[in-house]
Amino acid sequence: MTGKEAIKTALTSTQNLLTAYLSDLSDADLLVRPVPTANHIAWQLGHLIESEGAYFAKMIPGVQYPPLPADLKEQHGKAMAASDSTKGFYTKQRYLDLFNQVRGATLAAVDKLSDADLDKPTPPEWAKFAPTVGALLLLHANHVLMHAGQFTVVRRKLNKPIIF
Repeated sequence: MTGKEAIKTALTSTQNLLTAYLSDLSDADLLVRPVPTANHIAWQLGHLIESEGAYFAKMIPGVQYPPLPADLKEQHGKAMAASDSTKGFYTKQRYLDLFNQVRGATLAAVDKLSDADLDKPTPPEWAKFAPTVGALLLLHANHVLMHAGQFTVVRRKLNKPIIF
C-alpha cells in the first residue's frame, strides 16, 4: 500500500463511519446535546464540512472544493457552539450531501498528489500538528473520527443501538 492509498483508506473509512453513526438519527436527534455545554451533532457536522471544504483548501495542492453555503461558517462557528439556539441548522440529508461532496473533492485531490506533494510542508502554524500535506490529510481523517466518537455519546443518550 502506498502513502496515497493509506490516506485514501483513512479518509474513506471515517466517511463511512460518520455515515453509519448518522444512519438512524433524525434531524431533531442532531440537535441533542449529551450535556448542556457540549456541541450537538449538527454543529459538529457543519464544523467538519467547513474545516475540510474551506480551511484545508489552502493547504492541499490542486483541490477543487464545491461552493459551500454562505451561512455555513457563521452558523457552525465558535459563537454558535456556545449558543443554546437550535435555529438555522440543516437537515441530516443536507449535512450528508455537503460532507460527501467535500470529502469527494478531497479524495479526488489525493488521487492527483505525488509522494513529493505529500511531503510538502504545511504553514508554520500547522507544523506542530501536521508538518506535511500527507500528515494534514491524516489529521483530518482523525478529526472526523474524533467527532464521530462524540456522536456515540448522543447515540447512547437516545438509546440507539451500538454500531461498532
